[in-house]
Amino acid sequence: MPVWLREHSWRQTLTAVYLSLPLRGARATPANIFCSEQYLKVSIPPFLFEAILYAPIDDANSTAKIGNGNIFFTLYKKEPAMWDSLTLADAGKEKLQYLRENAVLKAQEKAKEETEAKKFTKQEHKKYALEATMKVEEAERKRSEDLKEKERQKVAKELEFWKNQQKDADKYKSVPKKEELHQEIEPLKERKNEKMNKSRIPNEETSKIRLKSIKGHGSCSIFSQNLKEEQLPAPRAVATIKVNFTPRVFPTALRESRVAEEEEWLHKQAEAQRRINSDLSELKDLKEEEKNPDWLKDKGNKMFAMGNYLGAVNAYNLAVRVNNKLPLLFLNRAACHLKLRNLHKAIEDSSKALELLTPPVPDNENARVKAHVRRGTAFCQLELYTEGLQDYEAALKIDPKNKNIEKDAEKIRHLIQETMQSS
Repeated sequence: MPVWLREHSWRQTLTAVYLSLPLRGARATPANIFCSEQYLKVSIPPFLFEAILYAPIDDANSTAKIGNGNIFFTLYKKEPAMWDSLTLADAGKEKLQYLRENAVLKAQEKAKEETEAKKFTKQEHKKYALEATMKVEEAERKRSEDLKEKERQKVAKELEFWKNQQKDADKYKSVPKKEELHQEIEPLKERKNEKMNKSRIPNEETSKIRLKSIKGHGSCSIFSQNLKEEQLPAPRAVATIKVNFTPRVFPTALRESRVAEEEEWLHKQAEAQRRINSDLSELKDLKEEEKNPDWLKDKGNKMFAMGNYLGAVNAYNLAVRVNNKLPLLFLNRAACHLKLRNLHKAIEDSSKALELLTPPVPDNENARVKAHVRRGTAFCQLELYTEGLQDYEAALKIDPKNKNIEKDAEKIRHLIQETMQSS
């Protein structure tokens, strides 16, 4: 049988109702609360609270806040008016059953509508993304085609220009040939006429003269042309060209690298290696990966997840000896010490982690919150509640929306008050 919660307090204004419901030590979550226009239910086994409200409310804008052992409801009225009471006085079992079923049906319909709306919105987003992708691909295809067309036109122009040059060269070569042919035809005509006019046999002297004239024009004969051979350059000698590149540790190109981060990483690696070689002579027998603080940290994390807290502490100890500038090593070792009840060591490691997590920036907020919480937990287990509360309040300043830290801080405040009252 459920235990009905009868104790509650409420007040109202013209537009809202403020209801406070004690939890009696039970832990409530938003899943334990159901609210509709005129029906309110809080089910935290074994406790149960039901109420048929005096008038309808705006359940979409109404809120419920869980904290300090209470649930605080802020219910906004649909119509501004003052209620005579929080619930209906004449609500019977049948009306209660009807309102309960009606509220459940409305809640199911509302959830179904929200699911459909989310599904429709998701489909619209996918459709929009697909259309945007298609537009980008179409623009890229068009740009590629335009580039190809420009390149084709450029090549066509170059080919046409080359053809015109070849035609001009052929014309230039044909002009001297015509002149040579004309010069050769004229002497032949003269010689033919000379033979026809002279019936006598030419003597030796005239033949010599004619032979000389023929020899003189032999260079211009159409049957023998002196072609000048093109003077080709000698082939180039074989040689090897050596290209020297800037030496780099990282395989990526210099234009794609982050020089400052790479130099910092190399400096840290060199410092860690120097510390290993100078201070830790017993690590010489270990493998190279076992000398890497990141590998040791991952090994400690795996042992912590398996519940081997002592082995995790040993892994973190070795990693700290290799590199004592990593705050996560001290932070994780503090968690192991808490599990092993080494509270003073947990406080030391948490404090060391906070020293290394400077300056405070958004990237290390999560680590600083963990350090404050673990040190505060160790203080509280040592019954140093004031120091523990200071750490929890510091964690809340960094992460004010963390409800778990707020609840733990509230418990510590109660413990401090009880301690002061008993003393």
